[in-house]
Amino acid sequence: MNRRALTSAKRVQGYVGLSPVRTLRYLFEVQKLRVFFAFIFFSIKHSPTWVIPLLTASTIDVIASHKSLTKLLINVGILVLVTLQNWPVNLLYVKFQSKAIREVENKLRSALVERMQQLNMGFYLRTNAGVLQTKIVRDVENIEQMVRNLSDGGSNAINGLVGAVVITAIKVPIFLPFFLVIAPAVAIFIARLRFKLSDRNEEFRSEIESMSARVNEMTALMPITRAHGLEQSALQTMYNSFTSVKRAGLKLDIFNAKFNGLAWVTFQLANVSCLAVASYCALKGKFGVSIGDVVLLTSFFGQLIGSVILLSSLMPQIAKGFASIKSLGEVLESPDIESNSGKPPITSLNGEIRFDHVTYAYLQSNRNAISDLSFDAKPGELVAIVGPSGSGKSTLINLIIGFLVPKSGFISIDGMDLSKYDLRSFRKFISVVPQESILFDGTVSENITYGLDSVQDSDVHEALRAANAIDFVNDLPEGVNTLVGERGARISGGQKQRLAIARALIRNPKILILDEATSALDSRSEKEIQSALEILMENRTTFVVAHRLSTVQKADRILVLDNGVLVESGRHGDLVQSGGLYQNLFEAQVFLSDS
Repeated sequence: MNRRALTSAKRVQGYVGLSPVRTLRYLFEVQKLRVFFAFIFFSIKHSPTWVIPLLTASTIDVIASHKSLTKLLINVGILVLVTLQNWPVNLLYVKFQSKAIREVENKLRSALVERMQQLNMGFYLRTNAGVLQTKIVRDVENIEQMVRNLSDGGSNAINGLVGAVVITAIKVPIFLPFFLVIAPAVAIFIARLRFKLSDRNEEFRSEIESMSARVNEMTALMPITRAHGLEQSALQTMYNSFTSVKRAGLKLDIFNAKFNGLAWVTFQLANVSCLAVASYCALKGKFGVSIGDVVLLTSFFGQLIGSVILLSSLMPQIAKGFASIKSLGEVLESPDIESNSGKPPITSLNGEIRFDHVTYAYLQSNRNAISDLSFDAKPGELVAIVGPSGSGKSTLINLIIGFLVPKSGFISIDGMDLSKYDLRSFRKFISVVPQESILFDGTVSENITYGLDSVQDSDVHEALRAANAIDFVNDLPEGVNTLVGERGARISGGQKQRLAIARALIRNPKILILDEATSALDSRSEKEIQSALEILMENRTTFVVAHRLSTVQKADRILVLDNGVLVESGRHGDLVQSGGLYQNLFEAQVFLSDS
């Protein structure tokens, strides 16, 4: 982001998604001078639309009255000039318009990603990643397209309306009431037909979406369909969907034909009526209407109708843009902000963590995910977190990282209340190795050093060596400079996990979190990675979320959770003899492995 960009707080201050008009005005507040000049240049470059009918009428009158050639040449010269100016002035219009729109587009996307970096993880736990991507890409694009259409179509319509009304009022004022009654009536009639056409388009789009869903469903169910001999049933479902699309398409085509025909006939009859009335007045010498005025009135009457129709046609696009403004408001106005501003940073850490009667509940949940949880973890201790699915293991980890804020109780780090410090500084002392390693489409080295500055190649190789990853990395085509592909698609699961361990090692964290780091691996890969993890855990406060209880037997302490409650705590040897939940879980796994 460049230096002139506004801060995120200023970006979203004044954004009110529930009031799209106010929001739009706010977004373009800084660009109002560019918007003003863009409108001025559009009016100048668009002037031929009302100047040409005026000069054409004047030229016809010159010919009809056999006036001097000089006036004819002047009219022609002015026509040439107003035509030629369109090219350079249009460039100026596009320059100012595009600069304003692109700045707002960039401002919106920057504000969105900045806000997303400020939102707490509770927001992401209930928001689909695809939805957020749509907001950044499609919703911003919808707003950009709405503004562009308003700029082009709206300015066009306004200039057409103003030009037609003003010149008619000056040249043939007696016709102004005729214009102001007939033209809007015709335009409204055609606009109503267009709204009905939108309904038919929506029906057809709905059938297309339904057909698309059936195609996806058929593709996904192909193995089951073929395995159970259900081909004819699947085909019949698709045939029915295709028939529905055909039926909706035919209805749309017929309605299109009716609309286009009726709209054209209505428009032309209106023009004919204007031509007939103006011609009658000119023929009878009424109201001072000349032959040239007949051409002028007919041209402006059509322009007036076209401008009103154009304005009405912008309404669906405006509605779509306003819906996108409200959609962005779900992010920009979300109250789920992680509060770090003004809080002091944590500059050093030993790694002692204490939970004091911590309770947490997710929004719209009728029970606590964590209830009255208290425990201590000393610097350098290995603490395992176990329990059945839904017991609160992931919630506990997110509380440790600071992604979630306790509903009650508090969490302290080295005796400091975590809520009183900048969590971003705290996380610099943490490394996480998740169950599924997250890699981006960059090199091995870029993935390991992600977010770090000025890392020596020797440090990268040392981290790879400690993670038991150096051998397979050296075998890659370009070593540490090899691209791993999107989400690490070009390497195996075990290799990705070792790179995640190397990423954690190179940061030299004080607190390490292993979130079921080996549960997705086979036994051989798990053994290879386990030794790397042992190196990684040395002299670090480590939290291990484990599904396989065989991996936590060396833990200094095991926390056993059930429905968010700490039901047991101790070492493996004690817990396996306790007759509690841990013993049941352990014996069940031993039985399954033996069988």
